[in-house]
Amino acid sequence: MKILIVSATENEILPTKNHFKSNDKDICIQKYTVVKNLSVDFLVTGIGGVLTSYALTKSLAEKKYNWVINAGIAGSFSKNLEIGDTVLVNIDQFADLGIEDKDDFYTMFEKGFGDKNKFPFKNAKLENPNEINIDLKRVEAITVNRTHGNIWSIELFKNKFKADIETMEGAAFFYVCLIEKTKFLQLRSISNYIEERNEANWDIPIAIKNLNDKLSEIIGIISKKNL
Repeated sequence: MKILIVSATENEILPTKNHFKSNDKDICIQKYTVVKNLSVDFLVTGIGGVLTSYALTKSLAEKKYNWVINAGIAGSFSKNLEIGDTVLVNIDQFADLGIEDKDDFYTMFEKGFGDKNKFPFKNAKLENPNEINIDLKRVEAITVNRTHGNIWSIELFKNKFKADIETMEGAAFFYVCLIEKTKFLQLRSISNYIEERNEANWDIPIAIKNLNDKLSEIIGIISKKNL
């Protein structure tokens, strides 16, 4: 069983990286326990869709994995999610790739640039067909090149896309995995609400802790059940 953990920054997955060590014999050392036939690799891509797309495509060309897991923190549009909640993203989309027209914003698909139902897109969205039996909320995300921090842009994107969370890499990760026909999951923990930027209201440490707790749990489920 070969698993690749993908994150934009090392800090987001460092607890899990310190928890696991892998070698070329497909044996994973979890703390002091040797788990045979399990290899866990880590890929830190850098922030954003372009860096994620290149690094992940290159990694998948060099080595085949049973599962690829994108793990990171995220901002939430929804107050139904609490700071520190960990969620699985089952739908994502490229949100700010488009055209401004005065006070309006249109995606490339809305302007007729591309077929919104051509694989891997379904109605302009990217859907994850893979599932895992774990007690986590399933959410819809948008992927952006800049996180939102003023009222006007927050309301525009919140009302237009009706997503639960936003990240800067998720849709790129979905796109590569779907094209490469690789089983994948996107795991995110909420560090902040999407509002006028006020980092005093953020809690990155609890988001990272909860993210890595669930990430280790998911790795355990995949390896034990040989999914």
